[in-house]
Amino acid sequence: MKDEISIETLHLFPILDKMLIELLMSLTEEEWNTQTVAKLWKVKDVSAHLLDGNLRALSTSRDGYFGERAENIHSHEDLISFLNNLNMTWTEATKRLSPRVLTNLLKTTGVEYVAHLNTLNPFENAVFPVAWAGQEISKNWFHIAREYTEKFLHQQQIRDAVGKQKIMTRELFYPFLETLMYAFPHTFKNVVAETGTVVSLKVSTDIGGQWNIIKSDIGWTLIKDDNLKSSALVTTDPDTAWKLFSKSWKPDEVMDKVDFTGDRTLGEMALNIVAFMA
Repeated sequence: MKDEISIETLHLFPILDKMLIELLMSLTEEEWNTQTVAKLWKVKDVSAHLLDGNLRALSTSRDGYFGERAENIHSHEDLISFLNNLNMTWTEATKRLSPRVLTNLLKTTGVEYVAHLNTLNPFENAVFPVAWAGQEISKNWFHIAREYTEKFLHQQQIRDAVGKQKIMTRELFYPFLETLMYAFPHTFKNVVAETGTVVSLKVSTDIGGQWNIIKSDIGWTLIKDDNLKSSALVTTDPDTAWKLFSKSWKPDEVMDKVDFTGDRTLGEMALNIVAFMA
C-alpha cells in the first residue's frame, strides 16, 4: 500500500505566517501587553514563544543541535516540567526585545523554517515523536502537522486576546482540529469498555466536524465515519474546542458549553483530550 499523508498542512504555513506578521504589525502598545487565555502569557510572551518555536526547530531539525537536552526524564510529568522550564526561561529573556524586533525575527525565521520543512521526506522518521498522540516514533508529515497546530494555536491566542479573529476558517481551523484528534484514542488508552463501543466528538458549524473512536480487542482506534452508532456523543463549538484541547480551559469550566448524548461517563472522558505538551 502506498504511503499517504493523512493531514496536509505544509502549504498552510506561509499563509499563517503572513497573517501573523500582518497582525503583529497592526498591534498597539496596549494590545502587545494584553493578557491572553494562556494564563501566564501576554500577547508579547506568546509572540516570543512562536519565535522560540522557529529557532528551536531550525536548530534541532535542520542543524542537529539540541542545546539543553532532556535529561533525567523518567515520567510524563518530568517531560512537562522540562518543557515548561524551557518556555519560561525563553519568555523571560525575550522581555528585553521590542515588539518590532520580535516581529522582524518571526518574519525571517518563519521563511527559513518553511524552507527547511519542505526538504523533509514526509514518510521518514521525525526528529521528535508526537508524544501527546502516544507515539514513540512519528513520521515527518505528522511532526509537520503538530508544528502547524502550535503555530495556529498561538496565533489564535493572540487574535482572541485582541479581538481580531481571522483564522477561524475551514481552511485553517479544520486541519488544526483534525491533527488534535490524534490524541483522542490515546486519551482513552486506559478506559475499559465493550468491544464495538463508539465514542464520538462533534465540533459544530461548518468549520468543525465529527471524529469517532471505536474499541477493539487491541484498544481504541480513531475513525472518520459519521454513520456509526455512538455510545456517547459530545458536541461543542469551535471556540470551546481549541481552548479546551490546548489546556487553556479545563473540563469542569466548559460543562455549560458542551452537550452530551448517551453514556455521560465516556462523554466526559473525551473532554480530557489534550494535544499540547506544555
